[in-house]
Amino acid sequence: MSLRQFAERVLYSDDLAEKLRRPETPLTDIEPGAPVRVELPVRPADLQFAPRRSAPAMPHPMSFDQPQRRGVAHHIMANHELQALEVMAFVMLAFPEAPSDFRRGLADVMQDEQRHTRLHIDRGADLGVPFGTLPVNSYFWTKGQKFNDVLDFVAGLSLTFEGRNLDHTLEFEDYFRKVGDRRSAAVMRVIHRDEIQHVAFGWEWLKRLKPSELSEWETYCAHLHWPLKPEKGIGEHFQKRPRLQAGMTEEFLQRLLTAKSEEDIKSS
Repeated sequence: MSLRQFAERVLYSDDLAEKLRRPETPLTDIEPGAPVRVELPVRPADLQFAPRRSAPAMPHPMSFDQPQRRGVAHHIMANHELQALEVMAFVMLAFPEAPSDFRRGLADVMQDEQRHTRLHIDRGADLGVPFGTLPVNSYFWTKGQKFNDVLDFVAGLSLTFEGRNLDHTLEFEDYFRKVGDRRSAAVMRVIHRDEIQHVAFGWEWLKRLKPSELSEWETYCAHLHWPLKPEKGIGEHFQKRPRLQAGMTEEFLQRLLTAKSEEDIKSS
């Protein structure tokens, strides 16, 4: 199976099981093909993107003593993971000229996203909220449409959305553990460990693809498209250790924290 075929299956299948099916054979990249920009991923009828604000908001953690509210949280996060998978497939088709090592690494990350989606789907169903029973938003997919090159993807998804998830995964692990939901907490811990590797993937390619005259921070900022900003890469509680494990430098993290502090001051 080729990398292109894998991406096409993720983007063009209206069967969720097909979207989440891992490649059956080793992936090749002999003929990446011509660039294609997909406007919308094909999805099952019950997972079509809903109009803005029609999808439910994340339940407040104070309500997580109710299993159904935790199920809603998993439903929302399953859609986040599915969108991340679809955005990565979009990048695979949109930028066939990207280095083959990048594309192969991206395929590995995509398979993690498939697994993360299944984990959230299974746990949500256990809690009484089957996937597809609630409207879903298109937030990540819409942002991905603004990616004009691989560095846009690295900055926007790998280092901002997945960087922020280094915080969110630990936050939600704690929320679930506080109400005695060890299974949901374990799901978040598994995903957190994978996210460290995903951020490491993005960091490595930021360094490899950035212009020699620019720093990592300058390149990162230059490839974020509004409304994405550096401070969007931080959750409620900044976790330094996993970012260092992903290879980020002290200097980069200090700049990230400074950007967040300045934004907080503006908003106060």
